[in-house]
Amino acid sequence: MVTNLALGTAPLGNLFQPVPGDKALAVLRGAFDAGLAHVDTAPHYGVGLAEECIGQALAAVSRSEVTVATKVGRRLFPVDPARATSAEGFVQTPSRERRWDLSRDGVRRSLDESLERMGIDRVDVLYLHDPDDHDV
Repeated sequence: MVTNLALGTAPLGNLFQPVPGDKALAVLRGAFDAGLAHVDTAPHYGVGLAEECIGQALAAVSRSEVTVATKVGRRLFPVDPARATSAEGFVQTPSRERRWDLSRDGVRRSLDESLERMGIDRVDVLYLHDPDDHDV
C-alpha cells in the first residue's frame, strides 16, 4: 500500500541547482516526520545522488514505515572526473555516466545497484524509466 502523496526526489539529485547533502537529508527527514511515507527516485536523478541520499535518510527510520519506488532502464558506470558526460539537467553530480540497458539482465542489475545505493533489501514499486522513449 502506498500513500496518495509521494516525495519526488529529482531535486535532491541536484536537478537544475545543487542541494547540499544536509539540506536534502533535512527534506527527507522532515517529510518522514510529517507523515509522508512514500518516496520516488531513480538512478537517473543526479546519477545516483538521490538514491544515496534516500539511503542515508532511511537508515534513521523503520523501513516498514516508508515505501520506496525507483526505476530501471538506465545503469550507472564510473567515469574519469575529467571526462565530460551528459548532465541531463543535473548539476554537481558524481563522476558517473548513464547507459540505457533494457535487457533482462540490465533491469536486474539496475535494481540490485539501486538497492545497494540505498542500502535496502527491497523496493516497493519498480518502474521502467521513460518507456515511451523505447520500443519495448
